[in-house]
Amino acid sequence: MTTRPSGAGGGSGPRRFGPPGAGGPSSGGAGGGPGGVRPRTGRGRRFFPPRRKVCQFCIDHVPSIDYKDGGRLRRYLSERARIEPRRKTGTCAKHQRALAVAIKRARHLGLLPFIGTIQSEFHRERPPRDFGPRNFGPRPPMDQQMQPPIEPPAMTDTAVPAPGAEPAAVGPAPAQG
Repeated sequence: MTTRPSGAGGGSGPRRFGPPGAGGPSSGGAGGGPGGVRPRTGRGRRFFPPRRKVCQFCIDHVPSIDYKDGGRLRRYLSERARIEPRRKTGTCAKHQRALAVAIKRARHLGLLPFIGTIQSEFHRERPPRDFGPRNFGPRPPMDQQMQPPIEPPAMTDTAVPAPGAEPAAVGPAPAQG
């Protein structure tokens, strides 16, 4: 959205769409609007065009972004260790993609943090959460808490005969041969 000084090109308010001089929706011609041209007071908003950001990698003619260059990569991380967007750093699309890959590789190798120092300090200083009273009754003494597990009875050599079958003779097996 572009703004114009009042009275320039006809119309009132900011110019949104249409040919030059078309003005806003309530344009009444050269004066514009129901109140006409407003007198300019001493305190108005001055329009300063934003300075164009340029890609630092293009300026330095960097052939490839090295994941081991922690000092350069750290400039493109926020204080919470998040990758800064292009609109904030001015990096071109080609180098922003390579920069993201390099930062992720450096994080994986432990050269850059996954979370920032402010966020990790916040979690460290937070008191433990209280989930209310927990009353599960009195605790038994320690010697009763640590009882050995109950072992199953040992297997015996006596087999239970099937119903209607003769009981097997217990003793030494007959010699064969």
